[in-house]
Amino acid sequence: MIYKSYIVENNLNILKEKMVLFYGENTGLISDIKKKIKTIYRDCEILSYDQDDVLKNTEAVFSDVINISLFSQKKIYLISQVGDKLLNFVEGILPKLETQNIFLFSGILEKKSKLRFFFETSNNCGIVPCYADNEMGIKKIIQERLKGYEGLTTKTINLILENSNLERIKLNNELEKIEQFFKDKKIDYDNLEILLDLKINDDFTVLRDAALLGDKLKTNKLLNDTVIEPEKNIFYLNSFNQRLSRLNEINSLDEKINIDTKISSLKPPIFWKDKPNFALQSKKWSRSKIEKVQKKTFEFEIQLKTNSMIDKNILIKKLIVDVCNLANS
Repeated sequence: MIYKSYIVENNLNILKEKMVLFYGENTGLISDIKKKIKTIYRDCEILSYDQDDVLKNTEAVFSDVINISLFSQKKIYLISQVGDKLLNFVEGILPKLETQNIFLFSGILEKKSKLRFFFETSNNCGIVPCYADNEMGIKKIIQERLKGYEGLTTKTINLILENSNLERIKLNNELEKIEQFFKDKKIDYDNLEILLDLKINDDFTVLRDAALLGDKLKTNKLLNDTVIEPEKNIFYLNSFNQRLSRLNEINSLDEKINIDTKISSLKPPIFWKDKPNFALQSKKWSRSKIEKVQKKTFEFEIQLKTNSMIDKNILIKKLIVDVCNLANS
């Protein structure tokens, strides 16, 4: 049976099958589900394997699963990083399951995957596709996790949402920071920006985007107004590289597809507030221009790491000016 991940996440007890496969790109969701399984079955004996462990010790694992003692705890098996190579084991062990449960975890499995096909068509197995989270799903996690906190406004939620990049693992890390810092359950927006290291990062992002748009007036003004911190230089370089990599993804798509459709197809998605800037930037940056900047950032990174005498601020500012000029070339 095929289950919806959001239903399973909220109620794991809905899974009645003895063997269930979780697969997909949402590693954060899969990690959360693993934790919930361990919590629900905390009174059982939980054994964790990778596919390679099972394949190297197939007979031993098979024997351990099927040999049930009246006096032993119920056993729960978690097998990670699975793929088609495990299909023979799955087909052999499934009819032998009685009180035991086996949960399998995988990354992306294509439609042609034999393992995926087996679970989708079997009446005795469950399968849960774990697709990327959307904005609504991430907002719901934030609201549920921080329920009862003062200061949890729409503005606060959007700040946490935007900083997560719609990646659940990053979101969970940020929520842990918030829970640790605001132990009185009173969220102050300014302190939240500092905690998430967003204020300076946001200022630089505005500067970076102006340069990538080739907006010389705005870039020059922001260069004078923005604090460039030497210890954040690698972050600044990475910020350019990450943005350029996303723009390069657009270049790899069919030219006949309109820009809005292209942007909507990107994963992880571009945050809605950022889409207008991203669309304009995509018109400025060809693959060859992107490669020039990426080569330059690589050279600058080597200089930053190997030459302690270099003026780091000048180096970063030169990069920004060069990017702005190249955008208009």
